[in-house]
Amino acid sequence: MGERIVVSLPEGDNEYQRLQATDAQATAARLGLDVEVFYAENNAILQIQQLFKVVHAAERPVLIVVEPVAFEGMERVAQKAASLGIGIAVLNCTVGYLDRLRGEFPKLPIFAVGSDQKEIGRLQARQIQALLPSGGTVLYIEGPPNSPAAGERLAGTQEDLAGSAIRMVVIDARWSEESAEKAVRSWLRLRTSDSVRIDLVAGQDDSIARGARKAFESSPELASRCADIPFLGIDGVPSVGQKMVQTGQLTATIVMPSNTGPALEAVARWLRSGGTPPRAVRVPVASFPDETELKRRAGRPGSGTTRA
Repeated sequence: MGERIVVSLPEGDNEYQRLQATDAQATAARLGLDVEVFYAENNAILQIQQLFKVVHAAERPVLIVVEPVAFEGMERVAQKAASLGIGIAVLNCTVGYLDRLRGEFPKLPIFAVGSDQKEIGRLQARQIQALLPSGGTVLYIEGPPNSPAAGERLAGTQEDLAGSAIRMVVIDARWSEESAEKAVRSWLRLRTSDSVRIDLVAGQDDSIARGARKAFESSPELASRCADIPFLGIDGVPSVGQKMVQTGQLTATIVMPSNTGPALEAVARWLRSGGTPPRAVRVPVASFPDETELKRRAGRPGSGTTRA
């Protein structure tokens, strides 16, 4: 077996996190590394406990790859790991302590890997504007409020839509279809929702968008409008999100490639040469379909501009 690496992901029920796990295992096999994947059940305390157990184990890994469930407590984990000679790769969020740790432990691989989460939010805002050129109301379903990625995506979307004729109604869910369906059903039962005409639904990942659509389809008042309401997601896993766009369940998604493979490749280079990875390894994202195609679709069924 090769050098041991631990990968800590938020939860196993989410298709993107399963993609990340599969990518980690395939990349490790190709590079001759030994990888172990943990899921935190979307629980920050559990994730911290799992990682401290890894840090204090008799056989320590050379690297911890972690997508934080929440910010709180993760800096203590990173500090302790680095003090024991363990590198840290933080996925899919911006954290301020990496520069300090890189300065304190210059020979360790301490770096961030991921797509720019605020840029993902801005890209989704551009998708919304392409589909609602005359403005309208968006039901926006955010991931867990304590999630760094969820907060950055929301901020990016709000920044890009500021000053436009588009209004956002924001509700919270978890990174799952079931939680999104429940959250949207609860919102639809509110008296205040009766006076809001939703022109587009944007989920912070594809499973959230899928759950939101299920909730709309189960509503006697909204089921007939589903063909005219765009549903947007994020992740774009080829066999899930992209397929949902191709079959018409989603109008668009954002393709966000897995970050675990690039993280393992960076640490493999460090193991071979001793050269530490750059502070940030960026993974590009893209609209699916592209933004030009979305603009062409405005006014067609499912674009949000066709009135029932």
